[in-house]
Amino acid sequence: QVQVEESGGGLAQPGGSLRLSCAASGSIFSLNAMGWYRQIPGKQRELVAQVGSDGTTTYSDAVKGRFTISKHNTKTTAYLQRDNLKPKDTAVYYCNAIVATDPRRVTYHFWGQGTPVTVAS
Repeated sequence: QVQVEESGGGLAQPGGSLRLSCAASGSIFSLNAMGWYRQIPGKQRELVAQVGSDGTTTYSDAVKGRFTISKHNTKTTAYLQRDNLKPKDTAVYYCNAIVATDPRRVTYHFWGQGTPVTVAS
């Protein structure tokens, strides 16, 4: 009943920029946070960044200073920005929405299907 959809992935050149979008929709009673994860080939899925409903942002130590997460002012949409892309940024990027679906406010993680990003010349 909650859908999460990523967009903006694809092939990018080293030194270029990337802006991923994530939109959550459906039976959302409250939105606690939205986050971006990535799975680098041969490695486990890892957190990139997360933005809370209050706008607070957190980043994994591995990506601090390299990625920027933000959210739309009014919509359940989050963004992930990266400039000066490098081949090591190649991964499948997943969006995660932490939401409550009813007034009981039990929260769940809803995942998008992922958007592949390939950084290569």
